[in-house]
Amino acid sequence: MKRLLFLLTLLGSSVHLSAGPPLTKSHSEGKFSDAEIEATIKAKLAKSKIGKDGFQIHVKDRVATWIGTTTVMQHKGAATRMAKAAGAIHVLNNIKVSGDAGLPVGRNLAGQPRHVQVKPGAPEDGP
Repeated sequence: MKRLLFLLTLLGSSVHLSAGPPLTKSHSEGKFSDAEIEATIKAKLAKSKIGKDGFQIHVKDRVATWIGTTTVMQHKGAATRMAKAAGAIHVLNNIKVSGDAGLPVGRNLAGQPRHVQVKPGAPEDGP
């Protein structure tokens, strides 16, 4: 009986050992090569709204470096988050935001003070 129990235990452990490492990798575990991280970022970039800005990405030693310019301030942050999600351990974001980013559209671009017209009306009752 002991021998049977020993054989079953041995068989069970050998099956567990022969299963090997998991077949899927996780970006957060840091098991991806520079080429895999860069390919993942480029694939995400092609599908995203920020892809039209023409950013360049390079990965070395799992450090992602972004290069480019944009007129949308939020695209710079999105690029950093994209690289981190792809497995980069650090991001050097050299994306420049042009001076036109965040300016209001239409009149008053010169920074002139705005004038308000107050029309006389019925006085409001106080609280």
